[in-house]
Amino acid sequence: MARVNLRQEYQNTQIQNVLDVLNSELIGLKPVKARIEEIAALLLIDKLRKDLNLSSSNPGLHMSFTGSPGTGKTAVALKMADILYKLGYIKKGHLVTVTRDDLVGQYIGHTAPKTKEVLKKAMGGILFIDEAYYLYKPDNERDYGAEAIEILLQVMENQRDDLVVILAGYSEKMDTFYESNPGLSSRIANHVNFPDYTVDELFQIAKMMLDEQQYTLTSDGEEAFIEYIKRRKEQPLFANARSIRNALDRSRMRQASRIFYTSQSDLTKYDLVTIQAEDIKKSTLFS
Repeated sequence: MARVNLRQEYQNTQIQNVLDVLNSELIGLKPVKARIEEIAALLLIDKLRKDLNLSSSNPGLHMSFTGSPGTGKTAVALKMADILYKLGYIKKGHLVTVTRDDLVGQYIGHTAPKTKEVLKKAMGGILFIDEAYYLYKPDNERDYGAEAIEILLQVMENQRDDLVVILAGYSEKMDTFYESNPGLSSRIANHVNFPDYTVDELFQIAKMMLDEQQYTLTSDGEEAFIEYIKRRKEQPLFANARSIRNALDRSRMRQASRIFYTSQSDLTKYDLVTIQAEDIKKSTLFS
């Protein structure tokens, strides 16, 4: 009887390296990481079945990533492209990220060439369509989003070996989008929901971002930033890690302004790398 060494094949594909990076670089997202590992395991087993000439239904690779902005959807899509490439399910392993404006034209005859040009660039990799629900505007008779969707449907069905499509956006809006487009919904095999980050996870993300930029927070600064996160999460238009990055950028500007206008002597390395509580508490959230 033919045999295959699962662990050896797993090492040969090097997808363990991708999963390790996914776990180390991205804070939180436990259910997402678990789902990606499940998908990777299914695809590896399917590959081994084909190697042993066993019958194997072609696994659906098109995906739906739902969740709030700033929850790591694009970052995970990049890792997914790497996994699919290493397992041989896509030929190039690149990711092309687009929105409605990249696909839909403004007049008759404009949409088809725009959409086909994007698809051409994405062939051999993953096409990631952010806020995909904006493709469908049923209340506007002169909207051409439906034409882009129709072209996508044809490619998703007939060129599954050449392209993987990931549709992304807010959970509720994506649910409505799929209800209105059953053809799209039926072609999505994997639905992955990205939860919002907790306060503790957002603080860990902030510290990671600061480390990358060679900044640090004082102990009072840490307390102030944790309080900032708690308040910001309750505000409208909160975008998780994206909002945290913006907040840190503003804190760095306040730190620079503080140093520029108050320093009367030579600066030390500590002065240049340290963000203090006052640099955070000058945010309007503390007004």
